[in-house]
Amino acid sequence: MDKNQAHPGIESSDSAQPVSASGKLAGETELGYLNLRVSDLPRSLDFYQQVIGLQVEQESAKAARLGAGGETLLVLTEKPGAVRVPRRSGLYHFALLTPSRAALGNFLRNLVDTETGIQGGADHLVSEAIYLADPDGNGIEVYRDRPRDEWQYEDGQLKMATDPLDYRGILDLASESWDGLEKGTRLGHMHLHIAYLDQAVNFYEHVIGFDFLLNYGGSAGFLSAGGYHHHVGLNTWNGVGAEPNPPGAVGLEYFSVNLAGDQERQDLAARLDQAGWSYENRAGALFVRDPSQNGILFQA
Repeated sequence: MDKNQAHPGIESSDSAQPVSASGKLAGETELGYLNLRVSDLPRSLDFYQQVIGLQVEQESAKAARLGAGGETLLVLTEKPGAVRVPRRSGLYHFALLTPSRAALGNFLRNLVDTETGIQGGADHLVSEAIYLADPDGNGIEVYRDRPRDEWQYEDGQLKMATDPLDYRGILDLASESWDGLEKGTRLGHMHLHIAYLDQAVNFYEHVIGFDFLLNYGGSAGFLSAGGYHHHVGLNTWNGVGAEPNPPGAVGLEYFSVNLAGDQERQDLAARLDQAGWSYENRAGALFVRDPSQNGILFQA
């Protein structure tokens, strides 16, 4: 398929313009952290520490940085009085990847112990995932990956599903004590509401350089670097043509992507220039907004 053609099953929109920039992100590419707008910082800190199991690394009157004993995973920025605006583009959920099934079991046991409600769970064949929301309604996934040699392929395409989750089997691996999310937990992927799927796929694939992996029913797409099942999920489930989330509302401020090095950053800047896509230089990093105005910080 020509790289500027739409993928089968994804309808085109008048606003989607194919781009000619070429090049791919290196296989070492990973996500870094996300900056999330919340309405009540103390309430959110209590939730993310007691329920999710993150640790506060740094805190000020209106912001805090949290992690799991390694790199920062989450920055909370308070916008007092902010509310959730429905049917907009922006965050669907962010996903924290635990290093093992036992670590996911420890997290699940803490949800039981704290009597925290969840939105559901699923076995995606490549991973096992638990879904819930924070006090502002921001979506969260906590998951573990199956080893890559257990991933299944059909006609060259990675097989994923939404099968029932084996809660009991996961819970049976939990230890008796809870010390928070295990060290090694990282931001595994971001799933975003966007306005037009073809427009967003075109941007993330042909400008940014992710590989397109899967079209899910014409309303969602999944992309990654290095053969991962997905670093970015995109969907139009808030409505085709959804307007951007207002800057004063709760939700995603931006998320970061860790590039493989300075050359990767230069190559990305060249692709953005070639595509005529605006960006900002921020202390050696590139800040970009996707076609639905979701913010991304690319850092080497």
